[in-house]
Amino acid sequence: MRRINLRKDIKMSDFPKFYGKVSVGTKGQIVIPVEVRRMMNIKPGGNLIIMSGPPHEKKMVSIIPEEEFGKFLKFFEEHVTNLRKAVSR
Repeated sequence: MRRINLRKDIKMSDFPKFYGKVSVGTKGQIVIPVEVRRMMNIKPGGNLIIMSGPPHEKKMVSIIPEEEFGKFLKFFEEHVTNLRKAVSR
């Protein structure tokens, strides 16, 4: 019998939320559920970044609003700059 380790510091809200199942149309299009569009502020005509994810996993994708991806890149670039400075000391 497999034993399940229940950690008290992990809550259900810490896990990814399931938003439902969507169908892929004949042109490869999907409809993003309204709850997701509202939460992520996705508007008609908005641009989304589609990436494989998590890293090195080719059977999953992440959908990221372009503005949020830009914020992530800026954050990442700042940290890389700081790391380079720290290493070069």
